[in-house]
Amino acid sequence: MKLLFYLCLLIIGIHSESYYYERYQQGARNQNQRGPGNQNMLQQPIGKSVCRFACCFYKEISSREKNGNIFFSPLSISTALAMLTLGARSDTLTQLLRVLNLNPRDISENNVQEGFRQVMQMLNRRNKELQVNMGNVLFVLEQLKPQNRFLNNLRNFYEGEVYPMNFKKADQAQVKINEYVAERTNGKIKDLISNLDPLTELLLISYIYFNAEWEKPFDPKYTKKEKFFMDGNKVIQVPMMFGMGLFKHGYDEQLSSTVLQMDYKGGATAFFILPDQGKMKKLEKRLSCARMSRWKTLVSKSSANVYLPKFTIYGKYNLKNVLYKMGVVDVFTDKADLSGITGQPQHRVSQAIHKAVVKVDETGTEAAAATGMEIVPMSVPATITFNRPFLTIITMDNSILFMGKIVNPLKKD
Repeated sequence: MKLLFYLCLLIIGIHSESYYYERYQQGARNQNQRGPGNQNMLQQPIGKSVCRFACCFYKEISSREKNGNIFFSPLSISTALAMLTLGARSDTLTQLLRVLNLNPRDISENNVQEGFRQVMQMLNRRNKELQVNMGNVLFVLEQLKPQNRFLNNLRNFYEGEVYPMNFKKADQAQVKINEYVAERTNGKIKDLISNLDPLTELLLISYIYFNAEWEKPFDPKYTKKEKFFMDGNKVIQVPMMFGMGLFKHGYDEQLSSTVLQMDYKGGATAFFILPDQGKMKKLEKRLSCARMSRWKTLVSKSSANVYLPKFTIYGKYNLKNVLYKMGVVDVFTDKADLSGITGQPQHRVSQAIHKAVVKVDETGTEAAAATGMEIVPMSVPATITFNRPFLTIITMDNSILFMGKIVNPLKKD
């Protein structure tokens, strides 16, 4: 089976009431490499930060969308917020760091940026078996000149690209931006921007594209229509995949949930969490980084029959309301201080949109042909059937790439 996770984009449009009329020259990408002694040392605290943000964000979204699918990239959102801290000052900076669960007493601002740089470098490293493309771009009004320090930090820590844009011609700018996003996500995210405001001065985009294959794929010939029991009494027919053999799985008694771990070629891992009947609220309420970390030791490889539905899920969120509720207040109001971007304080974030897509289906014939026979112990296999709402979490090197809840595998928007 091939699992494709297409992207995740956060768009932050920043408006201003004042203009700084001076054309700037776009700088080349900074290619400086850090010394090996500092390499990967800061990934762990950033990974913990992204995990805590993921749990808080998920709980806030689930309280708003109690009966629908959920899917987002906590790493993409966290990265975009961290990029904003490069230009944030005073209370605006404090609130951003707080929602990212980063305490200045425990980690310096420079180490925050360096940590995210290391995570991005880890994700973007060349891997023949797994494709991850994470990047950032800043579209800037042609007449506006961002501070050199901000531009340098954007390139140094986030490999950020900077493009001048004539937002006053909103229709043309919108086409160019959407084409850029579509190209960077292999055409999976199209027409992301609509109704672009001609007063926009800065548009910050963070994207991630993920494409991987299972270590243990499913055989398409065993996929059949089966019942899926949604919340309430609604039952739908979904294409249910079937796999048998050795799987990593276990039971979390504290969460009343079955945990299935499936590994990808190339080092990424997916967890599928199936709560007992009527225990979804208990799972969501008690979900924490400590619980997720424990799953790695909870699961063990043993014989199992696994039934997992095919699904394609789209998640799109207006982050302004969600982040405001989580404590990011000033950045969306006239109290915002983003003077580190242009040297002028009259800026605020006017738009924050996050969009994510996940598609799960079987591998092609070529990939399936490489699958060998598996010897399993002579025992009665466990049966794990994902025929009711479940959670899914995709990780790589202790960073949560994607997180979601599948309530209706057939609903795509």
